[in-house]
Amino acid sequence: MRTIKVSGKTIEEALSQALNDLEAQRDEVEYEVLEEPQKGFLGFIGNKPALLKVQVKPQPKEEALSFLKQLLQDMEVKAEVEEKGEGKDIEFHLTGEDLGSLIGKRGKTLDAIQYLVNLVANRHSDQYLRLTVDAEGYRERRKQSLEHLASRLANKALKTRQKVTLEPMNARERKIIHHALQKSREIETFSEGKEPYRKVTILPKDHSGKR
Repeated sequence: MRTIKVSGKTIEEALSQALNDLEAQRDEVEYEVLEEPQKGFLGFIGNKPALLKVQVKPQPKEEALSFLKQLLQDMEVKAEVEEKGEGKDIEFHLTGEDLGSLIGKRGKTLDAIQYLVNLVANRHSDQYLRLTVDAEGYRERRKQSLEHLASRLANKALKTRQKVTLEPMNARERKIIHHALQKSREIETFSEGKEPYRKVTILPKDHSGKR
């Protein structure tokens, strides 16, 4: 964070000078009054100016991006980071050679990295950012794979007239399964169990032993 000390006849004058020096807007900084302005004898002899410490607030997205790049360097992974999205939903797309170790089994390493990046981004922010970290389009491939799995197991449930329970998944992947089947008139889905072992169950709507 950029931090400077400035003085002025008043607090507002000192703050205005700081904003000019930092090339920042008022809502982008925070300040601490180190010394209050004081009037001297007869209102002018020995006047004491205000002294402020002003710093630019951490920018969540920039902090997260810097952390991610440093993490990749520490992991000795050569990857380029492309930023997409705007507002509260930002995606960091990683491209490079042999990023399999960065993804991990069923994306668990990538999920862990994404979790840490979100922690860094939101530790000082009062407006929550949702940051997604993807590598070589893994998220989309996984989504398509889960949608195909949902369709196949839904057909199995209809054919056998029995419920089908999937392996434990994280909340994001469970949501993909639910969403893929939500328009079906013959199938319904629900989640059961506790994290991190929560599972999705698929069953025919006329199944008598639902729960």
